[in-house]
Amino acid sequence: MGMQRNEYTQSQKMMVFILSMSLFGLANLFTELLPEFTIGPVELSISYLAFIPLTLVMLFNPWYAAFGASVGEIIFGDLLLGDFGGLGELEGFIEFTMAMYIAGLLVTNLNSRKQIAIAAIVGVMIDQMLSTVVDVGKVWFGIEELEAVPGLPASILAIEGVSFVTEMVISGVLFGLIPALYLIPKLYGKIEPLLGIEPREGRVKASMTEWVSVRFVIIAVFLMFVAMISEFMATMDINFAVWEPEFLEQFGEGYIWLPISAAAVIFVTVVIAAVKFSKSRNSTKSRKSA
Repeated sequence: MGMQRNEYTQSQKMMVFILSMSLFGLANLFTELLPEFTIGPVELSISYLAFIPLTLVMLFNPWYAAFGASVGEIIFGDLLLGDFGGLGELEGFIEFTMAMYIAGLLVTNLNSRKQIAIAAIVGVMIDQMLSTVVDVGKVWFGIEELEAVPGLPASILAIEGVSFVTEMVISGVLFGLIPALYLIPKLYGKIEPLLGIEPREGRVKASMTEWVSVRFVIIAVFLMFVAMISEFMATMDINFAVWEPEFLEQFGEGYIWLPISAAAVIFVTVVIAAVKFSKSRNSTKSRKSA
């Protein structure tokens, strides 16, 4: 049995992409304003509000929502803040897009809290695991020196293990799983018609081998290889397209409100345009039926 898909028009695909881009970009900017805490050797901070992309990839087309969220992070969280790492950003972009896309594919029934929970945890886990593998690889291959954390054994596995657990608890559970479990059942079937999009029916029940095709695995492995090589090159200062302008420092911390305003304006504009498009489409259908 194949995958059950909802047909999206080009304008609907663009709406989902821009909606995801602006909303997740806005969320990333707000995380920049949140404080970081250190408890002994453990650093506690919110890397990203995972429930936003998780909700979007489950409610809408997983690919356009995942791709849009990753682009939003780069535009609003990196470029507009003057903190774009060039080639090194490719690693996080590929890992996050792949993780959120798979999380969206895993859901077959958006009324099932169990499926939502599993998909949410797996999505964040894939992102964090891939990042951990790359970080371990940099030390393993001697590309980067081990920075020992006080209170932990001088082992990259111990350090990355603690980081992985804290990220899963904070980003995966507190700001991923719990809000997603509440939001998705509440929004499913209600928000999509406002944007002129049919509620997603998910995919029909199929075995793991039927949707994780050989082609998908090959592409995923290739992209992971590209991500790892790009991060290795950036660490060795073989980098390009870096955007860290010094003139942004003169604006101080208040500058962050400029990209926040830009992301908010784009988000509101897309929502208004989508609602108008939906009303226009419904009125056209009613006239034809009459």
